Amino acid sequence: MMPGSLSFNRRRVVWAVLIVLALGAGLGSLLPVLLAPSKAEDEDKARSTVSPPARVSVKNGFAVLTLSAADQQDSGIETARARPSPAQESVVGYGTVLDPAPLTELANRYLEAASQVQTATAKLAVSRGAFERAKLLYKDQRNISTAQLQGAQGSFEVDKAVLDAAQSRLSSVAASARQAWGSVLGAALIDRTALITRLIERADYLVKVTLPPGAVVVTPPETAIARLNGATEMQLTYLSPATTMDPRLQGISLLYRAPAEAVLLPGLNLQVLLPVDAVERGVIVPEAAVVWLQGQAWIYLRTDPNTFVRHEIAPDHPGPDRAYIVTGLPPDAEIAVRGAQMLLSEEFRSQVPIED
Repeated sequence: MMPGSLSFNRRRVVWAVLIVLALGAGLGSLLPVLLAPSKAEDEDKARSTVSPPARVSVKNGFAVLTLSAADQQDSGIETARARPSPAQESVVGYGTVLDPAPLTELANRYLEAASQVQTATAKLAVSRGAFERAKLLYKDQRNISTAQLQGAQGSFEVDKAVLDAAQSRLSSVAASARQAWGSVLGAALIDRTALITRLIERADYLVKVTLPPGAVVVTPPETAIARLNGATEMQLTYLSPATTMDPRLQGISLLYRAPAEAVLLPGLNLQVLLPVDAVERGVIVPEAAVVWLQGQAWIYLRTDPNTFVRHEIAPDHPGPDRAYIVTGLPPDAEIAVRGAQMLLSEEFRSQVPIED
């Protein structure tokens, strides 16, 4: 074989080897791409591995949660039949006989301020007359000097300022009376009525009645019965709401008037029975059964062994042990008394798309 042809054959072999190597490298880089799953396949796989919660359905416009008995047990959900609320005919309050000394001191301050207003008014009337005469005399051919006219005017201005100050002091004492004792007693103090006179002279006593925490009386009863040591009874007459709350009891306070008795002294504690209007009988809903959403109170009713429906309530009437007395619930309603918050979370979790 000729040397030239041998060299040509070698070159062909080298080129063939290079082409094979290049093809192999290209296929190696393309192989992961060809074998990788598509984006659609990834989404299908994700959907197959994450199943959406199928616990919530909509029936008659209401969300219905379906949980098996095992799910309820795992989630700590417990239910109970609603108990009817007891009939309420009266509320027991805590009464305290108030010391009339602060009321007496305020009444004396008001009388003093009113007396100062009367005195200043009289002085102003005199100085006003003198100033008016001085102006006429000065205008009529200068029968008085300019200094005399200015003196009369100065006395008038001073007396007018004194009257303004006295009236301001009187208004301040009146405002203090209303703030400390309320509008009813404040007005009685300003007008010096027989009510204030009897309280100052201790012919009557003020009794501050504080309701238990959470108790609500829509319309305070006009009369109430006070008991001392569970035996002696006396009738109280309603006056007005109190302007302060007892920090120990944290309940609504009312002011009543009690006739003076030998057993009554400032600082005595009384048991007070306040009759209340009949309220529609309802059921007792424990505090743990209530969930709050957008400022509204809700409970979960168990409609059958495996389903729950959220139901709005009006927690207007407090019940025993921080519970609520709720009206309008179905007879023998079964309430989720434990795990209500979990049910609320489950209801809204089901509304979140799987892609999120």
